[in-house]
Amino acid sequence: MAYSCPQKIMFKHCDPAGIVFYPRYFEMMNDCVEAFFEERLNLPFAALHSEGAVPTAEISTRFTAPSRLGDELTIGLRVTRLGRTSLGLRLTALCGEETRFETTSTLVMVDRDGRPTAWPAEVREKINACLENDNDA
Repeated sequence: MAYSCPQKIMFKHCDPAGIVFYPRYFEMMNDCVEAFFEERLNLPFAALHSEGAVPTAEISTRFTAPSRLGDELTIGLRVTRLGRTSLGLRLTALCGEETRFETTSTLVMVDRDGRPTAWPAEVREKINACLENDNDA
């Protein structure tokens, strides 16, 4: 089952024309990823970042339609792959039935020195369950 985050487009997200300034979408994506880690993996970034981090190693986004002040988006997150140290994600933002952006992203689990490190067993198990459920949907 995919994870989803509601996101209302606020004034702070917009340019003077009332359209989302595209870098703000990346903040929204990260908010969704952070919420996913806390709510689905029981690994809040505050705890995770005391031992290491999960920086984005690669990201590719296709913007398909503009979002405007007051729009209500649903950002869906699916786990697409799980490596020893990496995690593949797909995020899609919808406003009603209209797609606003599609993103693929790779995160890498790193230690305090910034070196890739294996996912802890209990976290890996939870990610794997998300991967299996997301692929069944």
